[in-house]
Amino acid sequence: MSAVAAGLVTPDVVVVAASGTSGAGKTVKPHLLASEVMGNAAAYGVGGVHRHTPEIVQNLAALTDQRVTVSFTPVLVPMPRGILATCSAPLTPGVTATEVRETFLKAYDAEPFVHVLPEGEWPQTQAVHGSNACHLQVTVDANAGRLVVVGAIDNLTKGTAGAAVQSMNLALGLDETLGLTAVGVAP
Repeated sequence: MSAVAAGLVTPDVVVVAASGTSGAGKTVKPHLLASEVMGNAAAYGVGGVHRHTPEIVQNLAALTDQRVTVSFTPVLVPMPRGILATCSAPLTPGVTATEVRETFLKAYDAEPFVHVLPEGEWPQTQAVHGSNACHLQVTVDANAGRLVVVGAIDNLTKGTAGAAVQSMNLALGLDETLGLTAVGVAP
């Protein structure tokens, strides 16, 4: 979102997000049984029909006066929780990798739960497991002329549950980090 707001990219965004089974809710479904999921990866909600696509478009459109398009492909992967999202968009001509990195560092500098990782270090779901953290890495694919952002979250803690606690804290005038951790529990 910071790339769109800063005008670093044309808002023609492609997202491929690997998601654990917890993203599908708690209803028992045969295709979510461990024996079906293990050793398998399967795309779903492809072609603009996923329920989160309209909200992604809506939130990006609020940041720009350009037309926003989003191609969102979630992929169910054999892990119980977490999301690893790879997002890309066409880079605005003349924007450098240094400018991109500085923009992201500045945008998230004061955010207690969003961490732009050191260069060369890539987000992993195990690092955010059990936390309200979002780990990000940014790079420029010069050959394709695209900005690439990779992010990892625990979709249970950083998902609706963590968002509810964080929002409640802010609404009540409390420190937004109260009751939440930015440290994962992976061994």
